[in-house]
Amino acid sequence: MFGLSELVVILLVVIAVLAVRKLPGLTRSAGQAKRIFTRESTALRDEDPKDGTPRTIPGTVVDREEPKA
Repeated sequence: MFGLSELVVILLVVIAVLAVRKLPGLTRSAGQAKRIFTRESTALRDEDPKDGTPRTIPGTVVDREEPKA
């Protein structure tokens, strides 16, 4: 019979063979996600005020009725 190490090697080979078609799309998606994350983190860093005052977000308060049980 097969030992544990042989089963792991066979499993890795099967995964590699089945994943070959999806690999370019996965790497493209990972690169795009990294670019978006880097761009957004840079934008957040540039938005922060340098004088130390806290940033306020303008908005309105919306009152809503509590659901009746």
